[in-house]
Amino acid sequence: MPKKGSKPRTIDAAEGSIVVKVPIADVYERWLAFEDYPKFITAIKRVRKLDANHFVASLGFNGRQYETTLEMMLCVPERRLAWRTLADHRAPDHFAAGVVSLASLSDQTTGVTLKLTSSFGGAVSSRVHKYLRNFKRLIEGQGD
Repeated sequence: MPKKGSKPRTIDAAEGSIVVKVPIADVYERWLAFEDYPKFITAIKRVRKLDANHFVASLGFNGRQYETTLEMMLCVPERRLAWRTLADHRAPDHFAAGVVSLASLSDQTTGVTLKLTSSFGGAVSSRVHKYLRNFKRLIEGQGD
């Protein structure tokens, strides 16, 4: 809940899609690895696993640093992952959520759709497209 007298946060949302030349199982496994998110989601600086569904993430937006708890809310193998921030002492007035949807287009090609919602500020739309391009470079460039 916002502090008394503070302005309510604006919530921005965006969606983007990309096609990667990697089998869906490999794409899904990469999105499950929250600790690797800083490699392609540049606003996330560091992730530390707390348990199977909770992580602490250090974030950087608009020159400010935040630390927040992330919760994996949905995990449908080779189809969809969803996560959100939890309101806590680390970032009580901020909210973010993400959903990744996967679609097998062929044995070696996968469609990836990323939806982000955030009150942390910044151009969510341009960030979604940047994160997807980074993900494509990362997953297609890996040697496995």
